Amino acid sequence: MGVWTNKIERENLRPGDHIYSYRLAYTYSHHGIYVGAGNVIHFTGGESQETGTGTVLDRLIGCLPQRRPLENPCSICGDQSKTAGVISSCLDCFLSGGDLYLYEYDVTRNFFLAKARGGTCTLASSEPPEQVIHRAFYFLRKGFGVYDVIKNNCEDFALCCKTGLQVIPTVSVGQSGQAASFQAAAGVILSSSLMFLARSSPLGFLATNVTGLAGIYGKYCVNRLVNDIGVRRDVRRVVLEEET
Repeated sequence: MGVWTNKIERENLRPGDHIYSYRLAYTYSHHGIYVGAGNVIHFTGGESQETGTGTVLDRLIGCLPQRRPLENPCSICGDQSKTAGVISSCLDCFLSGGDLYLYEYDVTRNFFLAKARGGTCTLASSEPPEQVIHRAFYFLRKGFGVYDVIKNNCEDFALCCKTGLQVIPTVSVGQSGQAASFQAAAGVILSSSLMFLARSSPLGFLATNVTGLAGIYGKYCVNRLVNDIGVRRDVRRVVLEEET
């Protein structure tokens, strides 16, 4: 584990771990909670990716898992290709051929900023594994609301299971680091494009805008940080019905 990669071997997994795997040539990642015995509980938006009905944004950061083809269902999980909501899958179905990564908690600000890609770590602390697993199974029974690519996706689900915190529904962005990074990157691309158009040549752009580019990257990092569940104040603690 470190700045460069969060890859983990299967034998090092522990129940209660927040895991993820990349899809579509690393364009986005799918997240879930490992609950032991080779099983993962995760939140999916359904079949829009398989049927082609999802938007470009859905496919980039929607955390929609690429599942097994209908003609070749898993012998353990069966056919989950049309299932939406919180589901339980074997580890192989969850990974869908991808590598296994471990989401990190309670990292320092410097470490967080050094991880340029979002959706890999958070400043927030994780609660004990037994509480994490309890929440995951609770949401498996009760659901996790309506799937939303920006406000309520698979990373939001895993973060809630781990921390017991959820962003207040009225805000425009959920707690997903992946979604926050995508939005921050979109701002960087727009700012860079405007700077480029303001110069007469690519050489002039590179020669005179190094400081400007550094500032844009700094803004990207700040935007990621302020949207992290570990520093946000627009959150609430989730109280499960069974606990009232």
